[in-house]
Amino acid sequence: MPVDYIPILMQLLFVIGFAVVLVMMTHMIGPKKPDDVKLSVYECGVDPYTGVPARFSVKFYLVAMLFVLFDIEAIFLYPWAIVFKTFVKMFGAFIFLEGLVFIGVLFVGLIYVWRRGALDWVKD
Repeated sequence: MPVDYIPILMQLLFVIGFAVVLVMMTHMIGPKKPDDVKLSVYECGVDPYTGVPARFSVKFYLVAMLFVLFDIEAIFLYPWAIVFKTFVKMFGAFIFLEGLVFIGVLFVGLIYVWRRGALDWVKD
């Protein structure tokens, strides 16, 4: 029913209105003394005009992608762990074996990546 969405719509309008009011208030009330330092680009305290940035090794990005991959696969274990006790009553040890197979596949993938040297992103 469309009537059920009225509280959500009201909350959304309140949040948008509150954000707009805050931005307008800071713009109207805040100090306005721009200078060269305040208008310059700021990147973590490093002067952004130092020339060519340092290059990262491709292995760094490979390690980052592998971290995300294994992190997402580890997240899949949370729903399994939550329903584990309920499913043990229904399916017995089968649900436990499924979890072991999943973890085993992750472990085999980790060993494969490790042996291929993908986790060694520091130059020798």
